[in-house]
Amino acid sequence: MSKSAAGFFVLALLSGILHLALVQDAMVTLPLIACGIFSALFVLALIAGRKFKFDPVLR
Repeated sequence: MSKSAAGFFVLALLSGILHLALVQDAMVTLPLIACGIFSALFVLALIAGRKFKFDPVLR
């Protein structure tokens, strides 16, 4: 997992926990929206990390 993917994962977790801690009923809040955005960026960072692999052998 790349550093950016790990960062987006942590941000998604923190914003999700913040939403659950602040709101008791089911409503859309800014932390919930941020959680969705960070989750999507996490998945994109995972996909991008799989496509670009480092090849230490220079040919």
